[in-house]
Amino acid sequence: MKPRTLLVPGLAIFLLAGCQRPPPAPTEQRPEPQATALRDAIKQPIDKAKNVQATVDDAARQQEADIDAATQ
Repeated sequence: MKPRTLLVPGLAIFLLAGCQRPPPAPTEQRPEPQATALRDAIKQPIDKAKNVQATVDDAARQQEADIDAATQ
């Protein structure tokens, strides 16, 4: 075999091995959320409505209990 016939494939393998992407740099910390104020502004009325619903449900249960006690 001629040395030139081994040189071309060896050079091709060497060049292809160097074509890999470098690994991404690790991030040290997670990015801060950008929309916290907007999310809080949307979530506040929803939480308030859930609390009101719980109060209404409790009042309905109490009313049913009072009606049941009065009819017996």
